[in-house]
Amino acid sequence: MYRANILCCAGTGCNAGRSQEIYDNFNKYLTKYKLQDEVKVVKTGCFGLCQKGPIVAVYPDKVFYCHVKPEDVERIVSEHLYKGRPVVELELSEEDLETNETIYDIDKIKFYEKQERIALRNCGKINPEDINEYIAIGGYEALGRALTEMTPQQVIDEVKASGLRGRGGAGFPTGSKWQFEADQPAKEKYVICNADEGDPGAFMDRSILEGDPHAIIEGMAIMAYAVGAHYGYVYIRAEYPIAVNRLRIAIGQAKELGLLGKNIFNSGFDFDIEIRLGAGAFVCGEETALISSIHGRRGMPTPKPPFPAVSGVWGKPTSINNVETLANIAQILTKGASWYASIGTEKSTGTKVFALGGNIKNTGLVEVPMGTTLREIIYEIGGGCPGNKEFKAVQIGGPSGGCIPAELIDTPVTYEDIVKTGAIVGSGGMIVMDEDTCMVDMARFFLEFTRVESCGKCNYCRIGTKRMLEILERITEGNGREGDIELLEELAEKIKDGSMCGLGQTAPNPVLTTLKYFRNEYEDHIKNHKCTAASCKALIKYEITDKCVGCTLCARNCPVNAISGKVKEKHEIDPEVCVKCGKCQDNCKFNAIIKF
Repeated sequence: MYRANILCCAGTGCNAGRSQEIYDNFNKYLTKYKLQDEVKVVKTGCFGLCQKGPIVAVYPDKVFYCHVKPEDVERIVSEHLYKGRPVVELELSEEDLETNETIYDIDKIKFYEKQERIALRNCGKINPEDINEYIAIGGYEALGRALTEMTPQQVIDEVKASGLRGRGGAGFPTGSKWQFEADQPAKEKYVICNADEGDPGAFMDRSILEGDPHAIIEGMAIMAYAVGAHYGYVYIRAEYPIAVNRLRIAIGQAKELGLLGKNIFNSGFDFDIEIRLGAGAFVCGEETALISSIHGRRGMPTPKPPFPAVSGVWGKPTSINNVETLANIAQILTKGASWYASIGTEKSTGTKVFALGGNIKNTGLVEVPMGTTLREIIYEIGGGCPGNKEFKAVQIGGPSGGCIPAELIDTPVTYEDIVKTGAIVGSGGMIVMDEDTCMVDMARFFLEFTRVESCGKCNYCRIGTKRMLEILERITEGNGREGDIELLEELAEKIKDGSMCGLGQTAPNPVLTTLKYFRNEYEDHIKNHKCTAASCKALIKYEITDKCVGCTLCARNCPVNAISGKVKEKHEIDPEVCVKCGKCQDNCKFNAIIKF
């Protein structure tokens, strides 16, 4: 029996911050101080508060250390675990807490105050590479109940009653999707976990797989039982090595204990899982393209109908759900459909996981009840924009979503309310933008991504996105023309109507939403050759004001000698020579240089 447990985040973000070294050092110094039999070190998944990583939590002391470095470990061991004195300077600052207590629980951290963790319930709490820890907190009980106490139809009815909708994009009712496959008379059926998370700035599925892989295995097994399948695939990005490794370990452990394979729980039900690695194609997140990739063919969408529930993998009925959707299944069966339906709103039940990024103080992973407003997420959880800058917009739903402006910040996050703004909830990427963001350039960035990721099958998507990108590039370079805005709108509508799959149909969304809410910025670029946010390099200028004292720092740091002037006299910038690198402004100690 250990008197203390050290939970060391080993998610991708903290791993990049040398969390493996931190873990190894804890074991090293616990041995040095002869505490190895009293204190246990546990590698966990993501805590969510990525901005403060690498993170180390000590229980039952309820101490939460942030920005931990390998060289801090001996001090934590010697002071906190040996002498009983927490290292206060490594704890969160008072602004991150609800109280001024020195020692505190995770529930007293503001970042978690409005969250309700269901899909993320075990992330940061258990060792994802130890099936015994998952079982100790109720893991696989839901699967056992489904196989021994419920019929497949009862499982489907429970999921239907919960109101759970697919968390990977459009929010289709999960129970209805399962029912379609269950109703097919075929003897051979399949299930797929879609872990091909490709949105820029999205890392929800990766973090769940890294922190709680058995929840996905259990969810897949329950889904398979409900629809009548005996084999499943996890289609996951090869760019997620930690998630892939932990999933492989988890599958192996589940097989060893008879939780995968033949006659699970002596129920007569057989189920096995295979991992298939994707090659990084965004379009393979679309279910028919994903199936083509599993078949060993190029990942390209195919027309629907037939839908995968009728003809999917190997031409057999197939149900596809993403990682977050499956992470909810065991909890729904354990706590009941009415419990899950009581969270969120009537039509958007449960919680949603979002990856907060961009111009936000607390970047990280959050899970909130559906119906939580954007304001609550961005300000009360995310902490607002750094440097007290004004919030301008949030891009939600990734390249398939859209930009929601500051005036709509009180929009509830539900499938229905977000669609009204012109965006979509999508898989859960949420990129915050402040006053310095050029919305035209933001639209260009996302369209550049979708153009590259287009499979090329549809002319509208392949050629249309290229033409739209050319126009946006021309506008941001100061060469916009009269009629460009109208041409963008025309192309966008035709691409939406003419494209076969969701990638093309939603590719124009970032452009359409920025045109809807920030049309003045497009007009400023085209008519006045000015970037409203002073962001587009081709359209900005630097000027030295009367605050200049002639210290010469700007001139000495200019890489192209564009600044001239005598010591103690006001300097000048030659706009013909200036390359707009911004080094002059960065080095000026008197705020004498402005950008406009």
